Amino acid sequence: MNRFVWALRSYLFLAYMAISVVPWATVVLIVSIFTRGDRIYWLCAGWLTHSIAAARVICGVRHRMHGLDNLAEANRAPAVIVLPKHQSTWETFAFPGLMPHPLAYVFKRELLYIPFFGWAMARMDMIHIDRARRSDAWRRVLEQGSQHMKHGAWVIMFPEGTRAARGQQEEYKTGGTRLAVSTGASVLPIAVTSARCWPRKTFTLRPGVIDVSVGPLLSSVGKRPDALMREVETWIEAEMRRLDPEAYVGEPPRPAAIPAPPPATGTATEP
Repeated sequence: MNRFVWALRSYLFLAYMAISVVPWATVVLIVSIFTRGDRIYWLCAGWLTHSIAAARVICGVRHRMHGLDNLAEANRAPAVIVLPKHQSTWETFAFPGLMPHPLAYVFKRELLYIPFFGWAMARMDMIHIDRARRSDAWRRVLEQGSQHMKHGAWVIMFPEGTRAARGQQEEYKTGGTRLAVSTGASVLPIAVTSARCWPRKTFTLRPGVIDVSVGPLLSSVGKRPDALMREVETWIEAEMRRLDPEAYVGEPPRPAAIPAPPPATGTATEP
């Protein structure tokens, strides 16, 4: 019975997104004729925030924040690259409403071809790449990432590259820390237990609480990209096991050469 109710509520949620994205994206396309930049970003982020609210109301998916003092410290930094755990679609929708700066996502350009959703994304200051052309992709990330950070945006990259199943750990790639070392930006690791409520490869959402834990801001000065990514990986995977221990029974984190920074501190909040 529970699964039937979850499925029904999930279809209602997906219907809401499918119906609401058309008029919202249409407004974005019209407004983008006259203005660009942050105005378009926050207009698009409004739909994402409404979708996260709809997931809470329709499907019972809530979230709570940890490490708010770390987020406040990052807000004072001149340039930040956000490197989160990636388990589902939830965090890609939620982060624009949770972070204090506009986010410049690095994503595959095929997403731009999705009707309305992709068309609106094309009007935003994002970094879309062709994964088949790796050298050109890295050049685009470096050039556009540097430019966006100069204008106050935070670049966000998912170091695992793909969504990891709950309790699983994918390979952490160094693209984000490579950009940080090249530009002098700091990196902000974030642990997210979104697969608890919205597992990958399914449209069925389950009621519950998603923990979003913001880690300590890590300097890139004097570090190698691989060593800095090991810091990121060590902190995220240790924090994931603290936040969602039942998902990692008998699954210790991979050994890392660099000790993990301290766990997130600060009062947890839940809407």
